[in-house]
Amino acid sequence: MRSTMPRREFLRAAVAALPVTGLTACARAGAQTTHVVVHKEATCDCCNIWMDHLRAAGFTTEAYNYDDLAPLKAQHGIPRNLQACHTAIVDGYIVEGHVQAQDIRRLLRERPAASGLSVPGMPLGTPGMGMEQGVPMARHDVYLLTDTGPVVYASYGV
Repeated sequence: MRSTMPRREFLRAAVAALPVTGLTACARAGAQTTHVVVHKEATCDCCNIWMDHLRAAGFTTEAYNYDDLAPLKAQHGIPRNLQACHTAIVDGYIVEGHVQAQDIRRLLRERPAASGLSVPGMPLGTPGMGMEQGVPMARHDVYLLTDTGPVVYASYGV
């Protein structure tokens, strides 16, 4: 049976059902937070560097390691073509991949009707993929994940 609950409401309900260890009580209550819960593979160095980028921008991070992230990505409804190496949750929004802190701050400020943001794949020059060493940023888009499909939220690179 197909649910009649809109996808965004379903995703928010699913996130709200996560144990407090996976999402802060403050976020459960709907308050805006800058705490980011990151779901990643234990051996992924780029994810750790991305979390360093977030901490340098004033976010706090909490990491959970997995052997296989596919079930988590499926649970959150992240389309295969928009997936990346890690999935994070901040204030009820999904942040998939190497999204810059400035785009997360914009998301939290604007509060769009969406489940979150995605930078698919692992574009060079993004946080965790060489930005820290001055690697030129590859052309890529940041997608807003809406009920009607992905929408370009920001574009970067040459």
